[in-house]
Parts: sequence; structure tokens; C-alpha cells
Amino acid sequence: MGRVIAVANQKGGVGKTTTAINLSACLAEKGQKVLAIDMDPQGNMTSGLGIDKDEVEKNIYDLMIGQVGVEEVLQKEAIENLDIIPTSIDLSAAEIELIGVDDKEFIIRNAIAPIKDNYDYIIIDCPPSLSMLTTADSVLVPIQCEYYALEGLSQLIHTVELVKERLNPILKIEGVVFTMYDARTNLSLQVVENVKENLQQNIYKTIIPRNIRLAEAPSYGMPINLYDPKSTGASAYQRLADEVMNRE
Repeated sequence: MGRVIAVANQKGGVGKTTTAINLSACLAEKGQKVLAIDMDPQGNMTSGLGIDKDEVEKNIYDLMIGQVGVEEVLQKEAIENLDIIPTSIDLSAAEIELIGVDDKEFIIRNAIAPIKDNYDYIIIDCPPSLSMLTTADSVLVPIQCEYYALEGLSQLIHTVELVKERLNPILKIEGVVFTMYDARTNLSLQVVENVKENLQQNIYKTIIPRNIRLAEAPSYGMPINLYDPKSTGASAYQRLADEVMNRE
């Protein structure tokens, strides 16, 4: 039964898409069957896994508005063991088009239900709106090691609780992962300590460093474990994948 993990944070620039891409790829590298779903209209997960957004005929938008079935939008084996449902900028209009549609919060959950058991993990790169939390079993929250990290986090946890109460009773926080950690600054260390003190949540031991190779990889359409397997970024995401797998 596929575990559906939404990678979410309504704050931009925290390494959300980087985490969604590289966690998916590192799980696949470890022999897990993974489905990556790009729910962000910017499509950075799609292109970061080597799919040309402009060449894709059918995408998550077509699935949401009911024009196609899930099998028609699947891009099989984008990399070994990893399939992807790509996105397009049209997705940003979907919320408006679906106003008045019954149970619109569950469209994606229902659409992927027939294939859910084909995968060990389904990783969703969420848009900042957090509307996809109705589909997920759990939420993985990347937090940048910076001064305002805690501010958005408490709001996110509140949102998760609301969704759990009203729409998705199985939803839980999978864990918090620190990103863009700079060992040379005291601030990074202080942020980590501050969050640990104030947060009653699972916090992953793995901390993702600031790493130039991580920043470069998406422009080559490759996850970090393929672009530079010996980089500190690759080994960090491989460790995170191990932690996720051990948290069954």
C-alpha cells in the first residue's frame, strides 16, 4: 500500500521542491517503487526529474478536470523505479474551474486510488496553498535554517490539524527536515535548537546542507544522486530516504 507523503510549506524558498525531487529519487535508488506527483503549477519537480513540461501532452490539470484517467498522465520510469505525474501552468486555473464541484478536495485522492498499491511511496510536491493535504497520509515539512523558520511552521501545524479534523482524519506530520544548513553560521545552529525546543513533532536527524551541487542539479534535469552522487547533498538525501523508510 503506497504511503502518500505531501512535501509542504506555505513559505517559499525553503527547499520544498528540492526535497520532493531528491527524496523521491533516493527512495527509488534504494529499490522502492515511487510515484512523484507535481502539484505545483511552476512545474519545477517535473523539469527537475528530466521531463520537458512543454512536451507533455496530458498532465495533472487534465486529470483534475476529469478529461483523462490516471494511466494517461503517468510518465513511466522517468528514472529507474520512479514514475511521475507532471504538471503545467494550467493547474493554477484548476481551483477556479472546480468551484462548485462536489468533493473537489478529494479529486486527486480518488484519481490515484486505482494505482496506489503499485507504489511503495507517493511523494507530492505541494503548491503553497496546501490544498493537497486532503490526499496525503502524512506531511513532510522542510524548514530553512533561518530566523523566521518557526513563524510559518506553527501556522502549518494548525492547518494540518484543521484538515485532519474536517477532511482527512488519518493525516499526520511525517516530520520536519532542516534544509539549507550552513555550518559556518551560528544562526543555523540556533534555529535548529530553537525548533527542537519549541516543537512537539518528529524532527529528522538528517540535516540538508547548503550545497552548490544541489542548486545546480535541477538545471540539468537530474536529481542530486544522479548529478553528483558523491556530493554532500546526495549523501544527505540518501540518509533522509533511509529515515523515511525506517519510519514505517
